[in-house]
Amino acid sequence: MARPDKVDAVVEMRDKFRNSNGAVITAYTGLTVAQLQQLRRSLGENAQYRVAKNTLTKIAANEAGINTIDDLFTGSSAVAFVTGDPVEAAKGLRDFAKDNPNLVIKGGVLDGKALSADEIKKLADLESREVLLSKLAGAFKAKQSQAASVFQALPSKLVRTVDALRAKQDEQGGAE
Repeated sequence: MARPDKVDAVVEMRDKFRNSNGAVITAYTGLTVAQLQQLRRSLGENAQYRVAKNTLTKIAANEAGINTIDDLFTGSSAVAFVTGDPVEAAKGLRDFAKDNPNLVIKGGVLDGKALSADEIKKLADLESREVLLSKLAGAFKAKQSQAASVFQALPSKLVRTVDALRAKQDEQGGAE
């Protein structure tokens, strides 16, 4: 029979898997308690970093419907549950791993899709959601300005075209 504390841990992690945008699995062997606290602070409110037993984490992931990352639960494992912008969380983990080589990104899952460690590093290279949205808004605004210019130019071009046709008709009419 399962111990109540283990059942509670599985239920808590299952809920975190279900309620998060994604999760990044890392190896943390060799990191001190102080370094783990620093990592948690650096992730901020975007992610929660949790050290857990592999078997319990695997059970929780499977109960949450995520079975594509089972092979990542080997050795020492910890999970960063991403609730905010996944790009910011990936950047936080990547930057921390640069300064602390004992933190190794194994892989993860984003919106139900398994990601390799390389894909998470590519995700970290993206610009943040806010920057991408502002660029998109700028592009839309530019397109609207271009459309407004085209629509304003149409009546004046029409008038010039009509005047040119009248002048041509007058020329042809005077030549006969």
